Amino acid sequence: MKRALITGITGQDGSYLAELLLEKGYAVHGLVRQGGSTDRIEPILRDHGPRGALVLHAVDLSDSALLTKTLGKVQPDEVYHLAAQTHVGLSFEVPEYTADITGTGTVRVLEAIRATGSQARFYQASSSEMFGRALESPQRETTPFYPRSPYGAAKVYGYWITVNYREAHRIHASNGILFNHESPRRGESFVTRKITRALARILSGRQQELLLGNLDAKRDWGYARDYVGAMWLMLQQPEGDDYVIATGETHSVREFLDIAFGSVGRDWHPVVRIDPRYYRPTEVDRLIGDSTKARRVLGWTPRCSFSELVRLMVAEDLRLEGLDPEKWMR
Repeated sequence: MKRALITGITGQDGSYLAELLLEKGYAVHGLVRQGGSTDRIEPILRDHGPRGALVLHAVDLSDSALLTKTLGKVQPDEVYHLAAQTHVGLSFEVPEYTADITGTGTVRVLEAIRATGSQARFYQASSSEMFGRALESPQRETTPFYPRSPYGAAKVYGYWITVNYREAHRIHASNGILFNHESPRRGESFVTRKITRALARILSGRQQELLLGNLDAKRDWGYARDYVGAMWLMLQQPEGDDYVIATGETHSVREFLDIAFGSVGRDWHPVVRIDPRYYRPTEVDRLIGDSTKARRVLGWTPRCSFSELVRLMVAEDLRLEGLDPEKWMR
């Protein structure tokens, strides 16, 4: 039985990845912050925890000694490093914390692998935010980085330290440069989930308006469940490498609103208000990825379309609000 260690297992990607690995017969170990929420993985724990296939360890990414001790104890075959301060807007408010957890946290995990002599394969969750003010379109593995936030800058460090450990210490290490990927498990502070959650609450009468920032920002949005499959495929290759994971389509926040509200026959204009607080000091206006390499080498392709993604998020938030999607959605 293969063993995998996932940092950030309680997040959107971590929960989907844990499900995927368990389905493949892995023993899965996850790192969680002391006192952190485990809501997303509670159903998985109920199914797999009692059998020992899913084990959680309370380890903070700032504690390199405990991180190294835990990795030595688990002795994983694969390490998926997903944990980070992942909110771009928040990174402007807590840049030092973002640098420490999102950036330096990566080298702590890599150093734990090196120091213990582990032969584990390593996956680094890199981000399209590294491209920021993109110097070419679409963005591919060779596109220069131009981050426009502390988060993006921290991810650039994580990317390059992963490359460095691959080359200097011969670690099987891969960077997955994932473009935006969403799901019903997305945090409510992210614009996509903020929209679908607000829509359900507006329909139930528990919310009156939705405050948003730049409606013209365009992103390459995919489905998180599709994207964790790409993570696993990277670590099955003979050598570590770097891959862009994206749909190759770009859509605006305005388009997301159109599909979300349109799915229940509503007009979003009367309830959406622009709030300058949600504009970033430096905006990333448009991102679109070229995943040709991943499709060719990994055999990976996205399965869920943009409209399907929006609708499945709306349907799940309607259920959470006690509303029947079959009655509300067109």
